[in-house]
Amino acid sequence: QVQLVESGGGLVQAGDSLRLSCVVSGRTFNSADMGWFRQAPGKEREFVARIMRSGYKYYADSAKGRFTISRDNAKNTVYLQMNNLKPEDTATYYCRDFDIEAWGKGTLVTISS
Repeated sequence: QVQLVESGGGLVQAGDSLRLSCVVSGRTFNSADMGWFRQAPGKEREFVARIMRSGYKYYADSAKGRFTISRDNAKNTVYLQMNNLKPEDTATYYCRDFDIEAWGKGTLVTISS
């Protein structure tokens, strides 16, 4: 059974940084295209970043220049480094395995102004 488990969320102030992690189990991680989405209260889930099995990366405009997605295939883990956080980044962040269309349960990020 494939599992995606996120961690690293929390409450921080505007301008701070956080690094989210997503550990994948139950499948061959290094062949997966992985990504991060987020959902703010009362809003639809939106794309944040994606990293292909090749290492190529895509970002939402809101993430460009502040967020960096990366992966460690030896640890079956995908990361999202978030810098210069803003109150509008407040959301639950979800890990996504695009190949098998699986989601993690999310980790809450709250940014205070």
